[in-house]
Amino acid sequence: MRYTTEDGGRLNNFAVEPKMYTAEPPSKKQQTIYLIAGIGALVLVGGLVAIAVSVS
Repeated sequence: MRYTTEDGGRLNNFAVEPKMYTAEPPSKKQQTIYLIAGIGALVLVGGLVAIAVSVS
């Protein structure tokens, strides 16, 4: 376990840090899926807003 001793004799414990890695950009297939999901979400929210306006 990694720790340091501060002034006054107090111990300061540090958590074990996870190994870092670099993220890869999404592929063309993933970008297409994200685009379709975004359009679907906009249609769903737009429909719900239209229903709420028509009911009120």
